[in-house]
Amino acid sequence: MLPSFLIMLREGIEAALIVGLIAGYLGRTGRSAWLPAVWVGILLAVALSLFVGAAVIALGGQFPQRTQELFEAIVGAVAVVFLISMVFWMRKAARSMRAHMEHDIDAALTESRAPVWALIGMSFFAVARDGLESVFFLLAIFQQNPGQGAALGAVLGVVIALVIGYAIYRGGLRLNLRRFFRWTGVFIILVASGLAGSVLRKLHEAGLWNHLQQPAWDSSESLPITSVAGTVLNALFGYQEAPVLGEVIVWAVVLILSLWFFLRPMPAPGGTHVEGSA
Repeated sequence: MLPSFLIMLREGIEAALIVGLIAGYLGRTGRSAWLPAVWVGILLAVALSLFVGAAVIALGGQFPQRTQELFEAIVGAVAVVFLISMVFWMRKAARSMRAHMEHDIDAALTESRAPVWALIGMSFFAVARDGLESVFFLLAIFQQNPGQGAALGAVLGVVIALVIGYAIYRGGLRLNLRRFFRWTGVFIILVASGLAGSVLRKLHEAGLWNHLQQPAWDSSESLPITSVAGTVLNALFGYQEAPVLGEVIVWAVVLILSLWFFLRPMPAPGGTHVEGSA
């Protein structure tokens, strides 16, 4: 429940911030009449995300067992790529997001031949990116944890994100977004690393990967996956009580490289280094 809650909370706040920037700038510049185009773009993005999710679920349910394992491995790999790219995109874009959005809005309304469609496209692509990332992550999580907890966490995360986003837009809440995105980014990297290890396991179950299958350790007596701590660690980070060597290597490589690039200082435009802004 917690991984789906935190990631949907982050995704929701990220999308709400972008939409809030667009709506707020239109309001400040006396162009609120264009807001319906923004909402149309948002609704289209949500519809696309739901359609893709339903299509992927329907497609995967038609496969035989081994093909199903391969399909789950592909979904997991896409989720890992989306999650890692998400935290790095926000780390890079956060410092100049407002200026870029305002410039794009001005260009859409003054230079575009069809400003309505330009605004629809801006809001659509901003929300669709987060929506599609969320779809593949949730599908990967649901495959590992088929109970209702993951779905409940996702819904709760979206609802709270909408409330926080609206409060920030109205000026009634001040959130340290730099710290929020930084620490949720670290958490997402941990989750993505666990998913990466599970991708290799699915490829083995599909009969496509049979290397490095010797056990790395066996903690079934000290920390069984059926215990409370083991269940929590499995739900959060894909913990396995007896992982094979290949899974551990993939997990360690994704985790170490991602954290190193994510936490290192970002180069400033002048060539100096500044602390990461995610």
